[in-house]
Amino acid sequence: MNASRWIILSSLLFFGNVTQAGQTLVLIHGYLGTGTAWRTTGIVEMLQRAGWRDSGHLFPNGELPSGLPNSQTQRYLYTVTLPSEAPLPIQTRQLSFYLHWLQQRHPDNSMILIGHSVGGVVARLSMIFHPDIPVKGLITIASPHLGTDKAELGYMLGHSPFNWVAPLMGLDTINRSQGLYYDLVRERPSTALFWLNRRPHPPAVYVSIIRINEGYGFEDFVPTYSQDMNNIMALQGKSWVIPTEGYHGLRWSDGELIAGLLRREFFNSDNQPS
Repeated sequence: MNASRWIILSSLLFFGNVTQAGQTLVLIHGYLGTGTAWRTTGIVEMLQRAGWRDSGHLFPNGELPSGLPNSQTQRYLYTVTLPSEAPLPIQTRQLSFYLHWLQQRHPDNSMILIGHSVGGVVARLSMIFHPDIPVKGLITIASPHLGTDKAELGYMLGHSPFNWVAPLMGLDTINRSQGLYYDLVRERPSTALFWLNRRPHPPAVYVSIIRINEGYGFEDFVPTYSQDMNNIMALQGKSWVIPTEGYHGLRWSDGELIAGLLRREFFNSDNQPS
């Protein structure tokens, strides 16, 4: 990890100016989650306190919000629910539909995407497939950008006799998630992530929030190196890195950290890591 990158980012957080109007924030959940995770952890409440208008939740087969929310700051917040057991292309298609709809809803706004775990990979894939969407920044939290051996384990179990007994043990998600596991195996030639990580990425502010403490027994779901977007071939040296401690899931302190990032001019400038 580049220590100077963290020092520069800290300076921006403490001495930057308040963000200007005209941004749409989209919160994307991870594997086996839903968009409500951002709400039950208190993250949405924290962002509301920071001036973001909670403008709705978008979910498959649900009605899209009607009417335009009122916000003097023109800063809007949306949570989304994706089919989290589905392969990456299916989740990306659903997210891209939401993003295009939000672009039409707030045509003068730029977007900031925040993805937890697999949601960060889905957000990045949407940016690559749809560079026409005005994404100003991407924040990922504990995302497996270079894959994870846990996906390989799940894929192996789904192709073993265990797949017969998994439903009896309440683990039928293993069988339903085989396509996603295959997409998230550790990066190597011929894998989905190998292709993705070498595609040109649109210009944006990239921020990697990583979990560095694996002592809790859960964070090894995603190795630390895989969470750092600087290790992506197409983004080397282009991502800010913020180390955090704790388990893999979302928590209230993530909202405090995100609010601090968004409160400053960080996403209204062309700042890049040095």
